[in-house]
Amino acid sequence: MRGKVYLIGAGPGDPELLTLKAARLLAVANVVLHDALVSDAVLAMISPAAELINVGKRAGQKLLTQDEINALLVSHGRTRPGVVRLKGGDPSIFGRAGEEIDALRKGGIDYEIVPGISAALGATAAAGISLTDRRVASQILITTFSRGTDGSAMDWGCVTSTTTLVLYMPGADYAEVSERLLGGGLPADLPCVIVSQATRSQQQVRWSSVVRLASEERLPAPALLIVGRVASHEVAEGSAHFRGTNRRDSAVEQTSLI
Repeated sequence: MRGKVYLIGAGPGDPELLTLKAARLLAVANVVLHDALVSDAVLAMISPAAELINVGKRAGQKLLTQDEINALLVSHGRTRPGVVRLKGGDPSIFGRAGEEIDALRKGGIDYEIVPGISAALGATAAAGISLTDRRVASQILITTFSRGTDGSAMDWGCVTSTTTLVLYMPGADYAEVSERLLGGGLPADLPCVIVSQATRSQQQVRWSSVVRLASEERLPAPALLIVGRVASHEVAEGSAHFRGTNRRDSAVEQTSLI
Protein backbone atom coordinates (compact mmCIF):
# COMPACT_ATOMS: atom_id res chain seq x y z
CA MET A 1 0.00 0.00 0.00
CA ARG A 2 3.01 2.32 0.27
CA GLY A 3 2.98 5.41 -1.89
CA LYS A 4 -0.71 5.34 -2.76
CA VAL A 5 -3.93 6.87 -1.43
CA TYR A 6 -7.03 4.67 -1.66
CA LEU A 7 -10.42 6.34 -2.09
CA ILE A 8 -12.69 3.64 -0.74
CA GLY A 9 -16.48 3.41 -0.82
CA ALA A 10 -17.83 2.37 2.58
CA GLY A 11 -21.27 1.58 1.19
CA PRO A 12 -24.54 2.60 2.88
CA GLY A 13 -23.71 1.16 6.30
CA ASP A 14 -23.92 -2.63 6.44
CA PRO A 15 -20.29 -3.86 6.69
CA GLU A 16 -21.20 -7.05 4.83
CA LEU A 17 -21.82 -4.90 1.75
CA LEU A 18 -18.18 -3.80 1.57
CA THR A 19 -16.20 -5.18 -1.34
CA LEU A 20 -13.57 -7.77 -0.49
CA LYS A 21 -10.89 -5.34 -1.62
CA ALA A 22 -12.19 -2.56 0.63
CA ALA A 23 -12.26 -4.89 3.64
CA ARG A 24 -8.73 -6.07 2.94
CA LEU A 25 -7.34 -2.54 2.63
CA LEU A 26 -9.10 -1.33 5.77
CA ALA A 27 -7.61 -4.22 7.73
CA VAL A 28 -4.05 -3.11 6.92
CA ALA A 29 -4.52 0.67 6.72
CA ASN A 30 -2.10 2.97 8.51
CA VAL A 31 -4.24 6.11 8.50
CA VAL A 32 -7.91 6.53 7.57
CA LEU A 33 -9.62 9.84 6.85
CA HIS A 34 -13.33 9.08 7.06
CA ASP A 35 -16.64 10.84 6.55
CA ALA A 36 -19.15 11.28 9.36
CA LEU A 37 -21.71 9.07 7.61
CA VAL A 38 -19.49 5.98 7.62
CA SER A 39 -21.19 3.56 9.99
CA ASP A 40 -19.63 2.41 13.24
CA ALA A 41 -19.85 -1.16 11.98
CA VAL A 42 -17.64 -0.31 9.00
CA LEU A 43 -15.23 1.71 11.15
CA ALA A 44 -14.86 -1.36 13.37
CA MET A 45 -13.30 -3.19 10.42
CA ILE A 46 -10.35 -0.79 10.29
CA SER A 47 -7.02 -1.97 11.70
CA PRO A 48 -6.81 -1.16 15.44
CA ALA A 49 -3.34 0.24 14.77
CA ALA A 50 -4.61 2.78 12.23
CA GLU A 51 -4.94 6.48 12.97
CA LEU A 52 -8.55 7.56 12.44
CA ILE A 53 -9.25 11.12 11.34
CA ASN A 54 -12.88 12.25 11.15
CA VAL A 55 -13.14 14.78 8.33
CA GLY A 56 -16.91 14.58 7.92
CA LYS A 57 -19.70 17.11 7.83
CA ARG A 58 -23.00 16.75 9.68
CA ALA A 59 -25.93 19.18 9.84
CA GLY A 60 -23.93 21.75 7.94
CA GLN A 61 -21.06 21.73 10.42
CA LYS A 62 -17.66 21.08 8.86
CA LEU A 63 -14.77 19.75 10.89
CA LEU A 64 -12.37 20.65 8.08
CA THR A 65 -12.73 22.52 4.81
CA GLN A 66 -12.32 20.59 1.59
CA ASP A 67 -8.98 22.33 0.96
CA GLU A 68 -7.77 21.17 4.37
CA ILE A 69 -8.85 17.61 3.62
CA ASN A 70 -7.04 17.75 0.29
CA ALA A 71 -3.88 18.99 2.00
CA LEU A 72 -4.07 16.18 4.57
CA LEU A 73 -4.38 13.56 1.84
CA VAL A 74 -1.35 14.90 0.00
CA SER A 75 0.68 15.23 3.19
CA HIS A 76 -0.12 11.74 4.45
CA GLY A 77 0.30 10.32 0.96
CA ARG A 78 3.88 11.58 0.91
CA THR A 79 4.85 10.44 4.39
CA ARG A 80 2.65 7.51 5.46
CA PRO A 81 2.02 4.05 4.05
CA GLY A 82 -1.51 2.72 3.74
CA VAL A 83 -3.50 5.97 3.44
CA VAL A 84 -7.27 5.51 3.03
CA ARG A 85 -9.91 8.12 2.27
CA LEU A 86 -13.11 6.39 3.38
CA LYS A 87 -16.39 7.74 2.03
CA GLY A 88 -19.99 6.71 2.60
CA GLY A 89 -21.63 5.01 -0.35
CA ASP A 90 -19.52 5.23 -3.49
CA PRO A 91 -16.65 7.77 -3.69
CA SER A 92 -17.66 8.99 -7.14
CA ILE A 93 -21.26 9.94 -6.25
CA PHE A 94 -21.61 13.23 -4.33
CA GLY A 95 -18.39 12.48 -2.49
CA ARG A 96 -16.17 15.28 -3.82
CA ALA A 97 -13.79 12.65 -5.07
CA GLY A 98 -13.03 14.75 -8.12
CA GLU A 99 -11.57 17.56 -6.02
CA GLU A 100 -9.47 15.15 -3.98
CA ILE A 101 -8.22 13.38 -7.10
CA ASP A 102 -7.15 16.72 -8.57
CA ALA A 103 -5.22 17.53 -5.38
CA LEU A 104 -3.50 14.14 -5.40
CA ARG A 105 -2.56 14.49 -9.06
CA LYS A 106 -1.11 17.95 -8.50
CA GLY A 107 0.79 16.64 -5.50
CA GLY A 108 2.23 13.74 -7.50
CA ILE A 109 0.51 11.18 -5.28
CA ASP A 110 -0.62 7.88 -6.77
CA TYR A 111 -4.23 6.95 -6.02
CA GLU A 112 -6.79 4.25 -6.61
CA ILE A 113 -10.57 4.29 -6.39
CA VAL A 114 -12.25 1.31 -4.73
CA PRO A 115 -15.98 1.49 -5.58
CA GLY A 116 -18.70 0.99 -3.02
CA ILE A 117 -22.43 0.36 -3.07
CA SER A 118 -24.06 3.77 -3.40
CA ALA A 119 -26.74 5.08 -1.06
CA ALA A 120 -29.18 4.93 -3.97
CA LEU A 121 -28.60 1.21 -4.45
CA GLY A 122 -28.68 0.55 -0.71
CA ALA A 123 -31.98 2.41 -0.35
CA THR A 124 -33.48 0.62 -3.33
CA ALA A 125 -32.53 -2.74 -1.86
CA ALA A 126 -33.98 -1.71 1.50
CA ALA A 127 -37.29 -0.82 -0.13
CA GLY A 128 -37.27 -4.01 -2.18
CA ILE A 129 -37.86 -2.21 -5.47
CA SER A 130 -36.01 -1.77 -8.74
CA LEU A 131 -34.78 1.63 -9.93
CA THR A 132 -35.52 0.56 -13.48
CA ASP A 133 -38.41 -1.52 -14.72
CA ARG A 134 -39.05 -1.89 -18.45
CA ARG A 135 -42.77 -1.60 -17.77
CA VAL A 136 -42.64 1.80 -16.01
CA ALA A 137 -39.11 3.22 -15.76
CA SER A 138 -36.47 3.51 -18.45
CA GLN A 139 -34.11 6.08 -16.91
CA ILE A 140 -32.69 7.15 -13.55
CA LEU A 141 -31.91 10.71 -12.49
CA ILE A 142 -29.68 10.96 -9.42
CA THR A 143 -29.40 14.42 -7.87
CA THR A 144 -29.37 16.33 -4.58
CA PHE A 145 -32.09 18.62 -3.33
CA SER A 146 -30.78 22.18 -3.56
CA ARG A 147 -32.48 24.77 -1.39
CA GLY A 148 -32.61 28.52 -1.95
CA THR A 149 -32.01 30.13 -5.32
CA ASP A 150 -29.97 27.20 -6.63
CA GLY A 151 -33.01 24.96 -6.39
CA SER A 152 -34.45 26.43 -9.56
CA ALA A 153 -31.49 25.07 -11.55
CA MET A 154 -33.11 21.65 -11.85
CA ASP A 155 -33.86 20.81 -15.49
CA TRP A 156 -37.37 19.42 -15.15
CA GLY A 157 -37.57 18.94 -18.90
CA CYS A 158 -35.46 15.79 -18.60
CA VAL A 159 -37.89 14.24 -16.09
CA THR A 160 -40.54 12.17 -17.83
CA SER A 161 -43.22 9.72 -16.77
CA THR A 162 -40.64 6.92 -17.09
CA THR A 163 -37.99 8.61 -14.94
CA THR A 164 -37.02 7.35 -11.51
CA LEU A 165 -35.85 10.39 -9.54
CA VAL A 166 -33.40 9.70 -6.71
CA LEU A 167 -32.92 12.65 -4.35
CA TYR A 168 -29.94 12.52 -2.02
CA MET A 169 -30.09 14.62 1.15
CA PRO A 170 -33.75 15.72 1.00
CA GLY A 171 -33.27 17.49 4.34
CA ALA A 172 -35.76 18.06 7.13
CA ASP A 173 -38.39 20.08 5.25
CA TYR A 174 -40.28 17.54 3.18
CA ALA A 175 -42.94 20.19 2.45
CA GLU A 176 -40.40 22.20 0.49
CA VAL A 177 -39.38 19.10 -1.45
CA SER A 178 -43.02 18.33 -2.22
CA GLU A 179 -43.64 21.90 -3.39
CA ARG A 180 -40.61 21.81 -5.66
CA LEU A 181 -41.64 18.46 -7.18
CA LEU A 182 -45.17 19.69 -7.81
CA GLY A 183 -43.81 22.92 -9.25
CA GLY A 184 -41.68 20.87 -11.61
CA GLY A 185 -44.79 19.28 -13.06
CA LEU A 186 -44.72 15.91 -11.30
CA PRO A 187 -48.19 14.45 -10.61
CA ALA A 188 -49.50 14.85 -7.07
CA ASP A 189 -50.23 11.14 -6.81
CA LEU A 190 -46.83 10.02 -8.10
CA PRO A 191 -45.51 7.46 -5.60
CA CYS A 192 -42.35 8.01 -3.60
CA VAL A 193 -40.49 6.29 -0.82
CA ILE A 194 -38.23 7.74 1.86
CA VAL A 195 -35.46 5.44 3.09
CA SER A 196 -33.63 6.36 6.28
CA GLN A 197 -30.34 4.75 7.33
CA ALA A 198 -30.55 2.16 4.59
CA THR A 199 -29.08 -1.29 5.36
CA ARG A 200 -28.40 -0.37 9.01
CA SER A 201 -30.13 -1.77 12.08
CA GLN A 202 -32.08 1.53 12.43
CA GLN A 203 -33.33 1.38 8.84
CA GLN A 204 -36.79 2.83 8.15
CA VAL A 205 -38.77 2.79 4.91
CA ARG A 206 -41.80 5.06 4.52
CA TRP A 207 -44.17 4.97 1.55
CA SER A 208 -45.82 8.18 0.38
CA SER A 209 -46.67 10.27 -2.70
CA VAL A 210 -45.52 13.65 -3.97
CA VAL A 211 -48.44 15.52 -2.43
CA ARG A 212 -48.50 13.55 0.84
CA LEU A 213 -44.79 14.06 1.29
CA ALA A 214 -45.50 17.56 2.64
CA SER A 215 -47.14 16.15 5.76
CA GLU A 216 -44.69 13.34 6.46
CA GLU A 217 -42.62 13.47 9.63
CA ARG A 218 -38.90 13.72 9.15
CA LEU A 219 -36.89 10.50 9.26
CA PRO A 220 -33.35 10.45 10.69
CA ALA A 221 -30.43 11.22 8.41
CA PRO A 222 -28.92 9.88 6.29
CA ALA A 223 -32.09 9.63 4.24
CA LEU A 224 -32.85 9.35 0.55
CA LEU A 225 -36.00 9.92 -1.48
CA ILE A 226 -36.98 7.81 -4.48
CA VAL A 227 -39.74 9.27 -6.66
CA GLY A 228 -41.36 7.48 -9.57
CA ARG A 229 -43.69 4.76 -10.70
CA VAL A 230 -41.30 2.05 -9.50
CA ALA A 231 -42.14 3.11 -5.94
CA SER A 232 -45.76 2.03 -6.44
CA HIS A 233 -45.02 -1.67 -6.29
CA GLU A 234 -46.19 -3.65 -3.30
CA VAL A 235 -42.85 -4.73 -1.89
CA ALA A 236 -43.51 -5.70 1.70
CA GLU A 237 -46.39 -7.05 3.73
CA GLY A 238 -48.79 -4.22 4.52
CA SER A 239 -47.03 -1.66 2.30
CA ALA A 240 -49.14 0.97 0.53
CA HIS A 241 -49.85 0.20 -3.11
CA PHE A 242 -50.56 3.32 -5.13
CA ARG A 243 -52.68 2.98 -8.25
CA GLY A 244 -52.78 6.52 -9.60
CA THR A 245 -55.27 8.05 -7.16
CA ASN A 246 -55.10 11.00 -4.79
CA ARG A 247 -56.65 9.18 -1.84
CA ARG A 248 -54.70 9.13 1.40
CA ASP A 249 -53.81 5.61 2.44
CA SER A 250 -52.42 4.95 5.89
CA ALA A 251 -48.69 5.57 5.91
CA VAL A 252 -46.67 2.46 6.49
CA GLU A 253 -43.24 2.49 8.07
CA GLN A 254 -41.08 -0.58 7.67
CA THR A 255 -38.17 -1.17 10.01
CA SER A 256 -35.43 -3.54 8.98
CA LEU A 257 -34.77 -6.66 11.01
CA ILE A 258 -31.15 -6.83 9.92
